[in-house]
Amino acid sequence: MDQEFASSLLETAVNELARLPGIGRKTALRLVLYLLRQDEQQARQLGEAIIKLREEVRYCRVCHNISESDVCEICSNPRRDGSVICVVENIKDVMSIENTRSHNGLYHVLGGLISPMDGIGPGDIEIDSLVTRVAQGGVNEVILALSATMEGDTTAFYIFRRLAPTGVKVSVISRGVQVGNEIEYTDELTLGRSIMNRTPFSDTFTNGN
Repeated sequence: MDQEFASSLLETAVNELARLPGIGRKTALRLVLYLLRQDEQQARQLGEAIIKLREEVRYCRVCHNISESDVCEICSNPRRDGSVICVVENIKDVMSIENTRSHNGLYHVLGGLISPMDGIGPGDIEIDSLVTRVAQGGVNEVILALSATMEGDTTAFYIFRRLAPTGVKVSVISRGVQVGNEIEYTDELTLGRSIMNRTPFSDTFTNGN
């Protein structure tokens, strides 16, 4: 049964919040009622922060990470090692790996994984731009830090095949990240060790992984 609201403004706010992932209508209602109890300035600051986020945050033209400028802080940092690119599925994975402090190179955010079941093919994610980056020169190693899932392995194999003509070293994080796990849910110590103990991608065939 649909919930009755005493105010159409209240109902609109609840409906909008309930559209967010992981937020049901009960949680949305609780959040809206909480905001109503707060100082008006606090609600205004929240609204302005969301609008500013949407209007000013963009994607780095080099690695596709979130950025406040055309090129993100990581790509523009001269202290980062531009010869090593760590390939990840999404922005949350960049944050997870950065927290480990085990990678001083650059990143490349694919924006998804190859998943035929979901209608996602190689052309739907940022693989072509990765190949272009490597082909331009200056890259010695590409680290595939993708989830240990069927989709992650499929994407890694496709990228390996695409990069083979460039002669660049392609490595994969060690299986300290257990099969079936996603990068963002792996603890920092395990993830850091997996990156430090990475192996050549071709070894995954001989090891049977």
